[in-house]
Amino acid sequence: MRPKEYARTGVPGLDDVLAGGLTRRHVFLVEGAPGTGKTTTAMRFLLEGAERGETCLYVTLSETEEELRDSAASHGWTLDERVSVFEVVPAESLLDADQQQSLLYSSDLELGEATRQIFDAFERIRPQRVVIDSLSEIRLLAQGSLRYRRQILAMKHYFARQDATVLMLDDLTAEAHDRTVHSVVHGVIQLEELAPEYGAERRRLRVTKYRGQRYRGGYHDFAIKTGGIEVFPRLVALEHRTDFDRSPRGSGIPELDKLLGGGVEQGSSTLVLGPSGTGKSLLALQFALAAIERGERAAFFVFDEELSQLEARLVKMGIDLPSLRESGALLVEQIDAAEMSPGEFSQKVRDCVATLGVRTVVIDSMNGYQAAMPQENALILHIHELLQFLNRQGASTFLTVAQHGLVGDMRSPLDLTYLADTVVLLRYFEAMGQVRRAVSIIKKRTGAHEDTIREYRIGGEGLELGAPLRGFQGVLRGVPDFIGSAGPLMGMDADNAGS
Repeated sequence: MRPKEYARTGVPGLDDVLAGGLTRRHVFLVEGAPGTGKTTTAMRFLLEGAERGETCLYVTLSETEEELRDSAASHGWTLDERVSVFEVVPAESLLDADQQQSLLYSSDLELGEATRQIFDAFERIRPQRVVIDSLSEIRLLAQGSLRYRRQILAMKHYFARQDATVLMLDDLTAEAHDRTVHSVVHGVIQLEELAPEYGAERRRLRVTKYRGQRYRGGYHDFAIKTGGIEVFPRLVALEHRTDFDRSPRGSGIPELDKLLGGGVEQGSSTLVLGPSGTGKSLLALQFALAAIERGERAAFFVFDEELSQLEARLVKMGIDLPSLRESGALLVEQIDAAEMSPGEFSQKVRDCVATLGVRTVVIDSMNGYQAAMPQENALILHIHELLQFLNRQGASTFLTVAQHGLVGDMRSPLDLTYLADTVVLLRYFEAMGQVRRAVSIIKKRTGAHEDTIREYRIGGEGLELGAPLRGFQGVLRGVPDFIGSAGPLMGMDADNAGS
């Protein structure tokens, strides 16, 4: 028995899903509705073979050679002499009504003629990789499941004897729910296109069969871009584990670090909850700036705020975001939730940690992430795997969630408190005729923390925290009862409630 040899597909991420690629000398099926990316996948498969010195053949029964070459050119590809394109066209006698036989259906003749042309082209070129596009034409000519199955079996055995790796494409237009080929081929890859109510189309793929091979199951997002297809394999956190120092990391603000019991542990996740305008982004960013001060790299993914507006707002506080970006210490990226799938976003975060060595990640906010994936159950699983992956890589993650309302009863669009290791709660409250802000820690898995509530301000120097609030009750409700003596809140002493 020969050891397994794999034909790499050349599609980023797809070989990871397939656990190495396509096993050589076998026939595989790639199926999907028109526009899902079958032709692009097939051309990339052949070009990968050409780059490795293999001879390749593209057999087309539905598109012209000119259309294929134009499609390749749109991605910046050139089908050179190592990638031959062969068009299967009906014989001239079959197109001439006077030459057609009346005792046999023309489809019988056409099917035999088409098969003969494919085999003749193979004998002439002797390729190691073959693409047949598409099976819908063969299915129509066969005019029945039995004959269609026998035709596919004949082609499979022929190519197996020639040591060729074959991709058969099926656009699913001839007959709905026809699974005839599934039992014949060695593996099946399904491509799908989803159309959300708003935003760009979303594409995903799934390997539904692969004989004798463990592969990455489930759906995997992918995108068609200039240059080909990129697949974003579904993240499985258990596959990624590293050793790192779990010591606490500070924010650079002594009062905030004291409230947190010394900071947040490396390799943990922190959720910052609060209504709009309380400074969630600024508080999370403070930890990224502290990481940069320690000589580490950080990443800031912005869903909600326009990047230029964020930069202008922060520069007033002495934070030069453009300079930090140019130095490479801080990766800042604006994420358009309507244009990017959750799988692609997860891949971006993974790359910045695994490739760029980022150790502090800020995602602002989860409300925007939720817009990219309206199904809440699936969103929670996505976030769970992403946080587990980041934690096991030793990266500290900070998530912000904007709650509904301003004071009183606050509601979150999604509950992530059980996933996060630390939960920071920000609140507005009214006191002395002014709207003020308060911060508290309501959860910390990795150690002790203050159980007090501190007032904070956002000024020209950024965040400024005061001593614990001792003179109020009901701050988290938004309208507290004052039980101390009158005095400035931010300057109050921990032991003197109001002075």
